[in-house]
Amino acid sequence: MSKTNFFIKYLKNINFFINNLLEKNLNKLNSKNLSYLIKNNKIILTFVALFVISISYLLLPTFFNQTDILKKLKNDLQVKYDLDFKFSQNLNYNFFPRPHFIITDSKILDNKKEITDISKLKIFISVDNLFSIKEIEIRDMILENANFNLNTKNYNFFIELLNRGFQGGNIIINNSNVFFKHLEDEVLFITKIFKMKYYFDTKELKNIFYSENEIFNIPFSVESFFSEDKKKNLSTINLNLLKLNIENELIFENDKKVGKSKFNLNKIKRLVDYKIEKNSFDFHIFDKIDQPDVTYKGKFNFKPFFANLEGKLDEINFNYLFGNNAIVAQLLKTEIFNNKNIDFKLNINANSIFKNSNFKNIQLNSKIKEGLIDTDKTTFEWRDIADFELLESLIFVRNGELVLDGKLKINIKDYDEMYKFLLTPKNYRNKINQIDFNFTYNFDQKIATLKDIIIDNKINQNVNRILSNVFFKKDDLKNKIYFKNLLNEAIKTYAG
Repeated sequence: MSKTNFFIKYLKNINFFINNLLEKNLNKLNSKNLSYLIKNNKIILTFVALFVISISYLLLPTFFNQTDILKKLKNDLQVKYDLDFKFSQNLNYNFFPRPHFIITDSKILDNKKEITDISKLKIFISVDNLFSIKEIEIRDMILENANFNLNTKNYNFFIELLNRGFQGGNIIINNSNVFFKHLEDEVLFITKIFKMKYYFDTKELKNIFYSENEIFNIPFSVESFFSEDKKKNLSTINLNLLKLNIENELIFENDKKVGKSKFNLNKIKRLVDYKIEKNSFDFHIFDKIDQPDVTYKGKFNFKPFFANLEGKLDEINFNYLFGNNAIVAQLLKTEIFNNKNIDFKLNINANSIFKNSNFKNIQLNSKIKEGLIDTDKTTFEWRDIADFELLESLIFVRNGELVLDGKLKINIKDYDEMYKFLLTPKNYRNKINQIDFNFTYNFDQKIATLKDIIIDNKINQNVNRILSNVFFKKDDLKNKIYFKNLLNEAIKTYAG
């Protein structure tokens, strides 16, 4: 007879003895003989014995063969969640607060390829029957300090996991990371998982996925579930820092997925139609009611990776792009685009700039290639007075701050109107046709550094000195007064 079988038989005999003892004493227990029983310590002994037998019962799994336990757990997880685990031999057992096994350095496989490294895996089991390995039943599972390596082939790993059965237990993922990679195994971006949970809602009778994450230093939460027919996935995404809420509906159609989303950003609502196919993602952003002129269209191609976004809107708010908490600015600061495999184009046409009606016909052209963010050929107009064009311009991160560096070409179409707008004294109103200069603008500090200022092919050192540093104010009115005074000082110097 094996040690395990002998121990089990021993526990069963003790259990039988205690049950008989409890039955005899509880039948005799009444108000008259209670004090007598206490004096004889029979109840105390009974509960001590019960405690001992309970602890002994909970310790049973420690006597099982480790290889057999690992095999059992692996097979059950495969059946229950359709997850292919690869376990190390680092197995421990603990019965507090609930019976569970702890496995260090385990992995999840997808088509025999490792996609997840798990520092610590906790598998909780039922207490109903611990006498046999065959009777062990898995309940909850907790993954701690895990790294998920996903790409365009398995990017929907977490969504597909929702289709598994969670009636008998939950899956929890804590303090982990998701590395979304290009097929060439280069990391495109990283998402932090603070807490992720899959569970079965007994009221709604459906599996629910909830997660608290962070991407590009922006925290967000996600809640997702499938419809009863499994043909729709419904989800809600909240980015409280950006005051952004997204409600999404994803419909599964054969080899493609068709989705609809509602964006609520600072009380501004946007609708999104999109389509996901094998190697591409197409989308259209619009607003039929409040701002019908606002529309964005784009496409992401994953093999090879290429992205193109075109926008048309009445008014562009650069704070949404390059403000301190803007998504684009945060993305740029992560330097995620410093990847030779990224090929991205963004073109936006706008009639005017938010809170600045003097500028119109904005054509924002940008492209990201081989880690460089190029804004060449970006143009805009200042009233009907002058045309502006960016040349040799790049956006990059310097010491953690977002910087635009380049050349600006200004063609003066009506210098008389320019002087009238600036309230320049008439004796200083010399004819000016073109201004060229190099500049650096810091989006975080709101400081522009100008140099090599050329007016009609001539350099004036005094003008360069006056306009070397431009400090932008928070107040728009103060900015207007400040610019007029600064430009007039430079004009007076240029006029001699």
